[in-house]
Amino acid sequence: MHTMVLAAGWISTGRGLGGDIRDLIFNVGIPVLCGLFVLVVGWKTRAPGPTIVACILAAVVWGLAAHMDTLKDKATEDITHYDTVQRGDR
Repeated sequence: MHTMVLAAGWISTGRGLGGDIRDLIFNVGIPVLCGLFVLVVGWKTRAPGPTIVACILAAVVWGLAAHMDTLKDKATEDITHYDTVQRGDR
């Protein structure tokens, strides 16, 4: 079995930035970009349907970014479970 580290460069870059910059990105940058996305979609389309969908997509992105630690642990559990099942089936 080969060990592969996914997104190794991004992980080391995130660690190198430090906690303050990371908190600023996740607590200010992502919410501002999500709000900007909804405003641009609403302005360009001037229709309620696409604007509502943009709100939902922005909420999903914002929610996933806010719960990154939980998602990291869940992804690790899923990968470990998948590796165990694959080895057991062979």
